[in-house]
Amino acid sequence: MEASFEITLQMVLTVIAGISAQVIAEYLQVPSIVFLLLFGILLGPDGLSVLHPNQLGTGLEVMVALCVAIILFEGGLNLELKEMGKVSGSLRNLVTLGTLITLLGGGMAAHWLGEFPWPIAFLYASLVVVTGPTVISPLLKQVQVDRQVATLLEGEGVLIDPVGAILAVVVLDTIVNADTDPLEAFIGLIVRVGIGGGIGVAGGWLLGLILKRAKFLSEDLKNLVVLAGLWGLFGLAQTIRSESGLMATVMAGIVLGAASIPEERLLRRFKGQLTIFSVSVLFILLSADLSIASVFALGWGSLFTVLALMFIVRPINIGLCTLNSGLNWRQKLFLCWIAPRGIVSASVASLFAIFLTQYGINGGDSIKALVFLTIMMTVFFQGLTARWVAAWLRINPQNATGAVIIGCSPLSRLIARLFQERGESVVLIDTDPEACKIAEQENLRVFLSSGLDMEVLEEAGLASMGTFVAMTNNGEVNLVLAQRAAEEFRPPRVLAVFPQANMATNNTKVHQAFIPQLSVKNWNQYLSEGQVKLGKTTLREDGLAFQQAHLQALIRAGELVPLLFEREQLFQVVPAAEEWQPGDEIIYLLHDPRPKLLKRLSGGSPSSRLALEKLPEVEEVPISAVGVGVGELNVENAVQPPVSG
Repeated sequence: MEASFEITLQMVLTVIAGISAQVIAEYLQVPSIVFLLLFGILLGPDGLSVLHPNQLGTGLEVMVALCVAIILFEGGLNLELKEMGKVSGSLRNLVTLGTLITLLGGGMAAHWLGEFPWPIAFLYASLVVVTGPTVISPLLKQVQVDRQVATLLEGEGVLIDPVGAILAVVVLDTIVNADTDPLEAFIGLIVRVGIGGGIGVAGGWLLGLILKRAKFLSEDLKNLVVLAGLWGLFGLAQTIRSESGLMATVMAGIVLGAASIPEERLLRRFKGQLTIFSVSVLFILLSADLSIASVFALGWGSLFTVLALMFIVRPINIGLCTLNSGLNWRQKLFLCWIAPRGIVSASVASLFAIFLTQYGINGGDSIKALVFLTIMMTVFFQGLTARWVAAWLRINPQNATGAVIIGCSPLSRLIARLFQERGESVVLIDTDPEACKIAEQENLRVFLSSGLDMEVLEEAGLASMGTFVAMTNNGEVNLVLAQRAAEEFRPPRVLAVFPQANMATNNTKVHQAFIPQLSVKNWNQYLSEGQVKLGKTTLREDGLAFQQAHLQALIRAGELVPLLFEREQLFQVVPAAEEWQPGDEIIYLLHDPRPKLLKRLSGGSPSSRLALEKLPEVEEVPISAVGVGVGELNVENAVQPPVSG
């Protein structure tokens, strides 16, 4: 009775410590694994010595297996197949070629720098080929990055975990059975992946069918049916071939997630809660079981091994696997930096330490210590600096560049040209063949299609663009197009030209473009007839109020429309409700209604290419504004542009 109470107390302490670590991490907005590791070590034998995971015996192995199955299933359930399709080539390379590169590079680093024997060095490398979804997913929630990078990191974390775990088992089997044929070991790897994948796909489809057809099941019971099902698939796969269960759980999660089951949101929420609980318990127990003395005993060589893994092996991995991916150097550099190891590395390393000891092979404790050193260094250095690195590289969604513009009107083409001249990607979409032909003649990329065609928007690259603008002549159509784009692709800036500001009150993701009640038709006519000037002005700290009042007066008079502005090196379309700041450079169109003959006499031409210039009509603050307060500014005088001629 006393022994059972001791184990009960151990579990109670574990759960309290794990959830406390999650709460503190949530409050401080840092990866939870940081506090899970700290709390586990603090409560373990090398700390306060109140938590002793070895009292659980083989129960610890059972908990590790079942909890990891839940974690990987939830990771597969949350993978977006449509997003993965956009980076499928790079993702495939990371899971295959990337695994091989990390295995070889990590093994060589552990042997030459850490002075481990070759077999143990490659066993270590097989344990750290994985990047944990339990670390990546919370990290990406806190550090917003563009969708391509996020999808690659999440996909790699989920898909490479079972592959890495199976690879580690194959390497361990090769060490234990020294006479194992390498070809036989490779076949064993493929067989495990195949069996696990096949069982997972079939099981995920069956679970989806049950959830759709079994109308009599309550929502709570459906969640438990899925839990029982995933553990059943895990057990079946393990029974047929050892270590194939993890692949089965991942594939089951992916298939079930793509099955469009009813009340999917509740299932994801339930599985997410189970995953947080599982991660909390496992990390506390495994880190409490870690000997700090064994980590320090590794020496400087092991520290250099981890550094080589982070700064040499990972960049080579990313460089080769994303060679023809279309990712820019900023995105690749962020991928190089973010590769934290997680629960799968920790759990498998803990189990292998036990197995090696049972077989009388030295190095089990050292392997476990080196894996935990890798986890700690990657999580602390990469996890805690991810937000700063993303901001420095400007790869968060708000800093995404480029634009997709619906409509090939003269105004749309002008804005597209301005983006293009800045070296940014821009795509025009229109259903009018003549308008598209004119855009092509101006060397603009254009699609002859509807803005409602999601495949065309995907081909146009909206997923990685910073801005979507709908600016056809129909305001209602523009709003519908913008709402669909915001829902399907979630670009950071979604704008549309529509007549009334309150039309988008139910969708805060869509903003009114340029100015309220912009007449696209009128400004297109002005452009076609050459009755405009293209100007730019920079807002100054001194006299900012007068500048703003002057610009607003010109806007209200229908003489000026702001198109784009640059702030902190980010080029953006002007939202109607934007609050301008000192230092903003604003690009605008100014209506110039002088007769065409007068323009020709003064050297202008209606058909000449518009060039950016500083226009005195805007740059010169009216004399009547000098010496009066902002509230006293004479708007009637402010809107009168000086007539030259």
